[in-house]
Amino acid sequence: MASSQSIAYSPIAIVLHWLVALLIVAAAALGLYMVDLEFSPLKLKTYAWHKWLGVTVFLLTALRLTWRLLRPVPAPLAGMPAWQARAAALVHAALYVLLFVIPLSGWLMSSALGVPVVYLGVVPLPDLVAKNEALGDQLKLVHGVLNSTLLALVCIHVLAALKHHFIDRDAVLARMLPFLRYRS
Repeated sequence: MASSQSIAYSPIAIVLHWLVALLIVAAAALGLYMVDLEFSPLKLKTYAWHKWLGVTVFLLTALRLTWRLLRPVPAPLAGMPAWQARAAALVHAALYVLLFVIPLSGWLMSSALGVPVVYLGVVPLPDLVAKNEALGDQLKLVHGVLNSTLLALVCIHVLAALKHHFIDRDAVLARMLPFLRYRS
């Protein structure tokens, strides 16, 4: 069992991190692509795929959080300023919240608009609210704002990792990308 003092994340944590990152990029790309499509079978299929990705991100995030609770994350690197460790913790917490709330907002929006969510085309998910077009329109805005917030936090997260790697020359990025060499 990995201790919280080990320098790198566990292989499972690393795989879940990058898998969720890839799915977020795919879901965002589909989301941007699908909104301007004319009503067609392609648009319906694209919306279904987008929802499947969202549900999968939600499920993998739940698995990731469970893993994180069972296997604590590595301690902050020695020499890292306390404010940076706190900022990283806050950004990570906000990312986890968004990775749960964004799929829920999409599911709520679909429910309010009367559009069923059928995971992988097989598992029908229950409506979370009654059909209400006005609520659905509000949830569409909420979903967009939450995704914009996620994009901003992901940019901060990536820029911080790159700063640690190229400027601070520490092992922060290498902890999540084991093929990188630790720099001193």
